Amino acid sequence: MRYAIVTETYPPEVNGVALTVQGLEHGLRARGHDVALVRPRQATELRDSGDELLAPGLPIPRYPGLRFGLPITGRLLRHWRARRPDAIYVATEGPLGWSAVRAARRLGIPVATGFHTRFDEYMRDYGVGFLEGTALGWMRRFHNAANATLVPTRELAGFLGGQRFANVVRLSRAVDTALFHPMRRDEGLRREWGVGTEGLAVIYVGRIAPEKNLELAVQAFRAVRALRPEARFVWVGAGPAQARLQQANPDFVFAGVQRGESLARHFASGDLFLFPSHSETFGNVTLEAMASGVATVAFDYGAAREHIKDGVHGAAVARGDDARFIRESVRMASDDSLRDAMAQAARRAVEGLRPEQVASDFDDILQSLRAGGHNASTAVA
Repeated sequence: MRYAIVTETYPPEVNGVALTVQGLEHGLRARGHDVALVRPRQATELRDSGDELLAPGLPIPRYPGLRFGLPITGRLLRHWRARRPDAIYVATEGPLGWSAVRAARRLGIPVATGFHTRFDEYMRDYGVGFLEGTALGWMRRFHNAANATLVPTRELAGFLGGQRFANVVRLSRAVDTALFHPMRRDEGLRREWGVGTEGLAVIYVGRIAPEKNLELAVQAFRAVRALRPEARFVWVGAGPAQARLQQANPDFVFAGVQRGESLARHFASGDLFLFPSHSETFGNVTLEAMASGVATVAFDYGAAREHIKDGVHGAAVARGDDARFIRESVRMASDDSLRDAMAQAARRAVEGLRPEQVASDFDDILQSLRAGGHNASTAVA
């Protein structure tokens, strides 16, 4: 089979969408398929290479290193007429994604879209909450132009169905449990953070940006620090809110963006993972923390809703209950035995998740669309 994947973000960019798309691409290739990638050209790239079609792009304001692709409908029409894909997956709703859906429809090629980002909720985080309904309507129009919209959780599928999104299909997520593993814990790294063997390393991994609700993590850590004065808060990632956060909290450790084995080492060297975001569609970092054997406090939606049993693998807190988020952070930080038991249970809970199964389900969905199914919901269990 020949597939095309269109995305506005892709490694070496580091974010959940980029890494998820790369995982799907690699999974299809491992199953023997021909996969062509369409994405924005990075600053150092001059021309297309191999199976990649590079579109012109522009930097995303306030997000250094990230770009969005410009529309190339005509070029895609010519390219896909010459090398027609059996099905197309469009991962992002930017200008490049819109042009890809238009080109696919004109050529009669089945297309699935991915719902990866809650742009409607971002409106509130950036002070323009009055645009929330407009953003949701814009996304509905985009996704309903496709044959299927893929989402990672049952909760999100139900929400979008209630918002008149058509043909919503759940495609579950997995985690590389060989890469993210408790054995990668590194006492030397902990010493660099200023954390001893018996100390407490609280960790956050992700974009350091307003939509991540980071002030709550700061409040939770300050409450932890009142009981555990030796605790350190380690931030892994980067983003537009980092400078302000760093200036206001000079005792925090900022480790920067980490990838691959280095990221896995940072995860496993933490003791408590705080994930205060309330606008994720999934939150891959939750699974990565669990696989790394790190107890987690998160809000009860996305990956936490799917995989964290409250009180067993960590804390899954009702959205909006900031007070309980702080209480659970303090309770887990102050009870080493409880935290260790939760960390071990979390690791066991995700050991059966396999990226290969996700790739197989993704393949089944795309093949179902090619076979003429306008609703691919029967392609996965």
